[in-house]
Amino acid sequence: MSFRLQPPSPARPNRCQLFGPGSRTALFEKMAASDADVINLDLEDSVAPSDKDAARANVIQATHEVDWGNKYLSVRINGLDTPYWYRDVVDLLEQSSERLDQIMIPKVGCAGDIYAVDALVTAIEAAKGRSKRVSFEVIIESAAGIAHAEEIAAASPRMQAMSLGAADFAASMGMQTTGIGGTQENYYMLQGGEQHWSDPWHWAQAKIVAAARTHGVLPVDGPFGDFSDDEGYRAQARRSAVLGMVGKWAIHPKQIALANEVFTPSEAQITEAREILAAMEDAKAKGEGATVYKGRLVDIASIKQAEVIVAQFEMINA
Repeated sequence: MSFRLQPPSPARPNRCQLFGPGSRTALFEKMAASDADVINLDLEDSVAPSDKDAARANVIQATHEVDWGNKYLSVRINGLDTPYWYRDVVDLLEQSSERLDQIMIPKVGCAGDIYAVDALVTAIEAAKGRSKRVSFEVIIESAAGIAHAEEIAAASPRMQAMSLGAADFAASMGMQTTGIGGTQENYYMLQGGEQHWSDPWHWAQAKIVAAARTHGVLPVDGPFGDFSDDEGYRAQARRSAVLGMVGKWAIHPKQIALANEVFTPSEAQITEAREILAAMEDAKAKGEGATVYKGRLVDIASIKQAEVIVAQFEMINA
């Protein structure tokens, strides 16, 4: 173990982040009543330029009037390359209720982007006497963002989560695809005349997980564009969960249950994890550092793996 200890990530469920446009107020109550852990009210891509001001006002009003229950309430502001973002931050921090939990910053390319938003947020919080410190989530959506993922994760103590935005990321990288997440038709290996599809997002997701975990930030998988393909969504979510991501976006209500299913440890996983912990306790009592569980070696590292699953299950069911 390195002398530098890995800080813990925020201890809150983040299995599903449900997105909805700030311009569609009719959706707000439905989102609040959903089973998503995190609500992302959007001021960016899903809102037309002519609707930006109205959407911002809608979201601010919703922080006062909608009962969000125990949802973690996040608002995605516009990118720092637009003329909208500063007004998003100023109005949200000056006019929203204390129910606002988080600001999501899109298209982050370097730590300086976080510094700019942090400086503005900090000044407004102090000026307005806000009692709750707003957290940050960022979206990695560019070649620069993935290249600087670790410095971005370390950029502010407000940082709580980091997501991959597949569509803009693909465009920035010059990838030959119009899909949003999932496997891609031409990304395959050929063996024995048969095609075996691989995951073009794997390396970027793995880098985000490593950067996020190094700095105590939650790594989250982004959108899956084809909301008619439940099995495709499940498959990508499962790959992300194995890599260490804690949840996934839902751009349609039907994806909420899929995300919660994948990112909630199953009864079988919990049973196995607890049996491994019990087996290692027996080994420890005998003065042994390892033992055999169902025909395979388990040791101290296995304890850590099992504890991750049990802790996740207990947090979700707390």
